[in-house]
Formats: sequence, C-alpha cells, structure tokens
Amino acid sequence: MPRIIIKTLIFWPDVQKYELIIEIVIVMGKGEIIMLNVSAALRRAMECNQNRTAIVSGDIKLTFEEAWKRGCQLANALLGMGLKPGDKIAVLEDNCLEASDFFLATAIGNFVRVPLYRRNSAVAHAHMIGHTDCRAVVVSEEYAHEVISFQEELDCLKHVIVRKNDYEEWLSKHSDKEPNLEININEPHLIRHSGGTTGRSKGMQFSHKQWMRTCRDWSFFLPRMEAGDYGIHVGPISHGSGYLFMPIWLAGGCNVLVKKFEPETFANLLEAHGGFTFAVPTMLSDMVASNTEKKDFSKLRGIMVSGAPIQPGTALQARDFFGDVLYQLYGQTESVPVAGMGPKEWFSDVPGSEPLLAVGKIMPYSAIEIRDENNKPLPAGEIGEIALKCEGQITEILNEPELTRERLVDGWVLSGDVGKIDKNGYVYLTDRKDDMIISGGFNIWPAELENVISTLQGVREVAVVAAPHPRWGEVPVAVVVITPGDNSPSEEEVIDICKVQLGSYKRPGRVVLQENPLPRTPVGKIQRKAVREIFWEKDSGRNISGA
Repeated sequence: MPRIIIKTLIFWPDVQKYELIIEIVIVMGKGEIIMLNVSAALRRAMECNQNRTAIVSGDIKLTFEEAWKRGCQLANALLGMGLKPGDKIAVLEDNCLEASDFFLATAIGNFVRVPLYRRNSAVAHAHMIGHTDCRAVVVSEEYAHEVISFQEELDCLKHVIVRKNDYEEWLSKHSDKEPNLEININEPHLIRHSGGTTGRSKGMQFSHKQWMRTCRDWSFFLPRMEAGDYGIHVGPISHGSGYLFMPIWLAGGCNVLVKKFEPETFANLLEAHGGFTFAVPTMLSDMVASNTEKKDFSKLRGIMVSGAPIQPGTALQARDFFGDVLYQLYGQTESVPVAGMGPKEWFSDVPGSEPLLAVGKIMPYSAIEIRDENNKPLPAGEIGEIALKCEGQITEILNEPELTRERLVDGWVLSGDVGKIDKNGYVYLTDRKDDMIISGGFNIWPAELENVISTLQGVREVAVVAAPHPRWGEVPVAVVVITPGDNSPSEEEVIDICKVQLGSYKRPGRVVLQENPLPRTPVGKIQRKAVREIFWEKDSGRNISGA
C-alpha cells in the first residue's frame, strides 16, 4: 500500500504564507498509481450494487448480481471448451441480453473481445476474425450463416458458438462462480476496428489500462453518473455506444439494450427513462424529423454525439428538441476522446471562436497539434493534419507494423484528419486528407461547403465530393438530402450561397437534390467513396458543367 508522510507543516498567518512539504513514498510498482483491471472494476461495482437493476432487454430485467453470474457462467463455458485467457473471441449480435453476457464474460475470463459490426459484409467479418487470430466467435442465430460461410477458410477459428433457442439451458449447466484468474492491467482486453465495409478494416488493440482510461475520458464532459441512472443503448454496444456501457455499470446505473433504432421509439425511451445515451448525427436528425409532438425530456441528462461531424443546423434543431443535453466528442478509434464540449460551450458566443463549427475543445487528459507536411507543429489558426495524443490511445495497429510506423509517430497518432485549432482551444475538422478536392490548382475542403450548405432551410444532410472536369481536373459536387416541401432549397440557391460566402472557385460545379439518405458506414459516417464513385464511373459519359 502507498504510504504518505507529511514531514512539515508551517503556517504564518501574519504574512499569509505557508509551506507544505509532502513526501510520498510509493511502495508498489514503479511509483504507478493503483489501477484496477476491467474485470476487477466491474466486480467491485457489482458488489456495491448487487440488488439494483443492471440490465434491461425487452421485458427482461437483471440485477447486478444476476448479470454478473451469467457473465461467470459464459466465461466458464468458454474456458471449458479449451479456450484460454488471452485468446481472442469475436462476437456478432445485436443489442440484447446475451450481449451483456459476452461483455462481462470476456472481462471475467480475461479473453480479448473482438466486436464485429452486423452491417458489415461476410467478407469483412472474415477479415476481422482472420487478421486478429480469433479462436472462437459467438454469433446470434440470425447472423450465423454469415460466419458459417467462411468458417472452414480460417485455420485460427476453432469454435463457432451459435446462440439458439437452447442457449439458456446450455448456459445454466455451467458454474456461476468467478474463475480465479490473475489479470495484468497491461494485458490486451479489446480489439476495435476502424470503420469500413470492404473487409480491410484495421484492428486497434487496447489493454485493460488503456480501456479503463478511455472509459474515464469518454464520460469526462458529462454530468456525474450516479447509481440508478439509465444508459439507453440504441446504437450497438459493439461500437460507439459501448463506450457508455462500462461507465454506466461502474456508476451503479442501468444499461437498457435496444435491438433496433426506431426514431419515435428511441425518443419515447429517452422521455420515459432519461439518463444518458449515445447518438450519431443522423440519429438526432431522424428523431427530430419523425417526432412532431412535444416531449418532456426533463429526465434526460446527456446525449453523447460522436462518430461523424454534425452540421450546425442539425445541432441547433436537436438542441431545440432535446434541450441543453448535447455533448460532442471527437477522436478516432486509435485515440479517443481528445476533444469535446458540453452545451454551454457548444451553443455560446465566444469571441474569436465559432463553437457551432467546432468538434470540441482539447480535453485536459489529451493533447492535439496541427502538423504540416513535414510533421512540424503549426501555430493557432493554421490548417494542417491533426495529431492526437491521450492516455488511452493504442500503442500499435494490430499486425500492421508499417502502418503503425506511419500513423504512430513519437507517441502521437497522425489522424489523417485536416483541421485547425483557434486561440481558445476549439478544434475544427476541415476534412480528411484524402477527401481534399484540387480544382484548377486550388485546394477545396468539402467540409467548408457542407457547413455553408447545411445552413439552408430544408437541408437534412449534405456530402461534397470531387467529380471529374475536362478543364479544372476536378470540381466539387454537392449531394444534398432535403426535407420534402416548399421550403427546400433549389440548386441555384445552393450554388449561390457557396459563391457568396466562400468565393466563386469554391462553388459546387453541380448540385444533386434528393430525399434518400446518404450511404453510411456501420458507425454512421458518410461513405464518401460510394458517393464519389457515382461521378467517376468510366463509362458514365457524365460531364460536369457550371464551374
């Protein structure tokens, strides 16, 4: 145990001066502060909240003790198959009761959890399982055919555990006593993948220590979570919403697992239970658009908005609908979160800053720099690549040594995002490096146009991509999702507002107005590549005019 010794304490009231000398002698480790591993942290919360409701899935409610015992049963079942602590186990499922079993079991059995994203292809699943060397995969019966289709192609995959109707009977046959395992905080706990649907996602491995720090930072800007608070999970806990699962559990709160996102149903849950939730911008937009009746969100304490940039118009509409409960966070799978802000900072007037256009302010436990093409820091206000650093970031990209060297430089993560930092510490995301449009020698960042276009009435979302041009090489094209009705903008209005606010060379060469939503990745980000490819088809014969 650490021993704290106060050597001297001298106070002189006459001169308002004091001296305090404290010597701290740390007996354990190399002077590191004690940190629990994930399993120990979850167990402690269970012991302190045994009879509170921990999990709600449909009509089923579990106390902390009941949920923990199920996690122990699944951990023992996996160990009984010959799987060993440290083995990587993938999971493919929706939010459900069984999802919490797996979440807890992997921590209890010291397995490495590898979430798969249900909206990905079977090819993507096979890649994620194969390059992480998963020895087993747990899959709901609904998605089992996707895994079975490639099972024999992967030498590493020894067990495919399909959750069928007899799952409860199977689980009950195993001991609910916690296995006696020693878990080092530096051992791997989780592998998350970068967004992607083509099967080439990259694995980002987190140790127990890194994941504990990430969970701490993820909830930093939120109001303090307390026992009895709700966490409403409509987004998959296999991805963004999973950042909230542990903080809610550790606080003694209740995690409500909802299988499918339905805008009106989600809004009703938030009205009934309040608490905390995670949402990507499109979810907020859909809820605002589909709920015409005024709701009472007085129980709602915080909506974490992340996964994709949010347009100013969407943010303002969501604020009018939900109230001052929006908290924006920014980071990447490799290093998250590094910036954020609550409603007071987000929706305020700050001299020298534009909070509505920012992704947040630099967090106290993080560092952000803007780098030039030579990887040298740039001063405030200059545009360059965003470099990130935080305590919970990864130390390598799994099985990608070359990419690790490219992306992780001197302890910093080179994000591939382009942006700037103003004098007040607000961070602005200008674009992705590979999304930049070069038209006639001028650099055009799509986000510049998107931010301006999104201010027009009737615009739900917008993506600006490059399209070929016989003279300029390429020009920006704006694909605008509009709300049906007379208030929607015309093509001319979209072009004019960009010309007036950004300059003639940055105006879209073409505008596409549509009511169908833009294609998105499983994590809610716009698939720019899919949008862009429409205009770059070799045989399309399409000519972009107007630039």
